[in-house]
Amino acid sequence: MSGSAPVLVTGGTGFVASHLVDALLDEGHTVRASVRDLTRTDKVGPLRRLADGKPGTLELFGADLLHPGAFDEAMAGCRAVFHVASPFLLPEQIKDPRRDVLNPALLGTRNIVRSIERTPEVERLVLTSTVGAIFGDYADVREMAGQTLTEEYFNITSTLENNPYHYAKTVAELEAWSAANAQDRWTLVTINPGLVLGPVLVPGSESGSLFLMNELLSGYFFYGAPNFSFTFVDVRDVATAHVRAAERSAASGRYILARPEMVSMVAMSRIVRDRHPARLGLPRHQVPDLAVRVLGPRFGLTQDYIRKHLGIRFAVDNRRSVEELGIDYRPVEETVLAHDDAWRGRRRARRLVDAHG
Repeated sequence: MSGSAPVLVTGGTGFVASHLVDALLDEGHTVRASVRDLTRTDKVGPLRRLADGKPGTLELFGADLLHPGAFDEAMAGCRAVFHVASPFLLPEQIKDPRRDVLNPALLGTRNIVRSIERTPEVERLVLTSTVGAIFGDYADVREMAGQTLTEEYFNITSTLENNPYHYAKTVAELEAWSAANAQDRWTLVTINPGLVLGPVLVPGSESGSLFLMNELLSGYFFYGAPNFSFTFVDVRDVATAHVRAAERSAASGRYILARPEMVSMVAMSRIVRDRHPARLGLPRHQVPDLAVRVLGPRFGLTQDYIRKHLGIRFAVDNRRSVEELGIDYRPVEETVLAHDDAWRGRRRARRLVDAHG
């Protein structure tokens, strides 16, 4: 990836994309970032400020994922395209699965690919996918070799009705692979992260990972946390992986971005409590599985979801990201505490705004 040629990052104000923009600016790239609404100064302002004092330069373009040709102008002359824009929503955030997650993921990817086909300078597309394009439910990993999550599998259990976010990301990734395999001018690399946490550079993101941590940190689970664990990665490591996937010509295929061990909600809470013993609302204990099975439906958890996730842990094979992209994963404690610091900072800022009317 030539430092003189511009690169395009879609969805620049997003949680992952803003860190990617920051990393690319640090390396001196000319970054073109697309945003859905250039008039949203609350998001666009912090994004613009990322370029202050950096060796790279930042150009912003308005573009809507659902509009064909919307990315042509921003993409012109780019050697690498990072397609990050796609809503990550937890089930409780989704009202209309087709509108909220499927159309942005699938049609957005389709429109990006068609713009690439009209832009002869593009040599590589780095697509932000998810581990959810590998499995639908945790129980699926039990059917994989060694009950270990690896890049060789695709999610075949999710549907628009059951786990729509994972379904949307799966069909979008498959769409990209179909287009990439049908030609030989540009190459595709996908980044498949687990739960992405860490510091927030641009406020107002609707990322499901931020929604989940907001529930944990704000006391939603004060009575105790259910026995759920997550594949886990720092947002800064995800950004680094994107950059290296574009820079390293030998990079190919799919890369799981997650630590080798899963991390539970109680473990994340314990990390914050160790730093802030007086914090109220953070769960100290794990709720017994039987209680979750009995009471879970009152909190929006179906028995099917509980059966396929509660208490299930599996190993994560992240060797490709370590060996080929050189990722040195940050400690869980560093990530969780950085996330908590950012969360508390946003809470303080909101209180100041409210206090001054």
